[in-house]
Amino acid sequence: MDLVTLDDVREAAVRIAGRVVRTPLLPLGWDSGLWLKPESLQPVGSFKLRGATNAVALLSDAERARGVVTHSSGNHGQALAYAARVAGAPCTVVIPEGAPSVKVEQVRALGAEVLLVPAAERLATAERVVAERGRTLIPPYDDRRVIAGQGTIGLEIVEDLSDVEVVLVPVGGGGLSSGVATAIRALRPRTRVYGVEPEYAADARDSLAAGRVVVWDLALTHRTAADGLRTNLAELTLAHLRERLDGIVTVSEEEIAAATSRLVRGARLVVEPSGAVAAAARLFRSAELPSGRTVAVVSGGNVDPAVLAAAAVA
Repeated sequence: MDLVTLDDVREAAVRIAGRVVRTPLLPLGWDSGLWLKPESLQPVGSFKLRGATNAVALLSDAERARGVVTHSSGNHGQALAYAARVAGAPCTVVIPEGAPSVKVEQVRALGAEVLLVPAAERLATAERVVAERGRTLIPPYDDRRVIAGQGTIGLEIVEDLSDVEVVLVPVGGGGLSSGVATAIRALRPRTRVYGVEPEYAADARDSLAAGRVVVWDLALTHRTAADGLRTNLAELTLAHLRERLDGIVTVSEEEIAAATSRLVRGARLVVEPSGAVAAAARLFRSAELPSGRTVAVVSGGNVDPAVLAAAAVA
């Protein structure tokens, strides 16, 4: 399978420069060996803007005029809507019913058309929009352009902390972890990259163990508060993770909630549960990880206000 390369990631970094925020590494007073990479500071509140911006930048003029479509629980949808608006391209986002209302509202506010459908029908609906309107499908993670864009996070981590020893990355569909692991492994082969996912959506752990994509039923993954991580891997992302990821750590719902609260109160960040899982691994599963200077990617901050309020007082 044709995997993304370091050159792909570097080319993506040039395309997205000035269009996305180059997020800093934040040191923490309560853990001198941990830095946060707060992608929640992006204009759309998540790392997804990187991959979406890179993908839109690669469209031809004709493709841009016809527009783009994706299927997303919210963060990639917001990112694509934002990138498409900047590029002057029409955008349709297919969102599963039950997604956090704050994410749906933000997609609409960015000017995109929203189609709410049952979760099992979102890909088929997006493909129908492609067939009927000629729009270009830009998937949330199963796409080399998207993976390369997400990999720019890895470039920045190494630039800002050249002696980083461990990088922790949330895993949903695997686009973020694939891109980050690609960049880190190429630039610092001795640095260990671990994916982190909820115990209630541990399909990546099972897929890596089985050597094939293992699909968890929506009824199972729906149990986790980390709604952005309920998606299963694709063949493309599994291929990247098998070659470039050092392992998977799972965290409980209680640990995710505690980490969310710790980041909101102790790091003064707006963090969604999906964005807190990497920090949760450092906080509660350090025995399963190598020691050393660690960066935890905070993947997003598009959190329901009620969840944020609860985290702030926990």
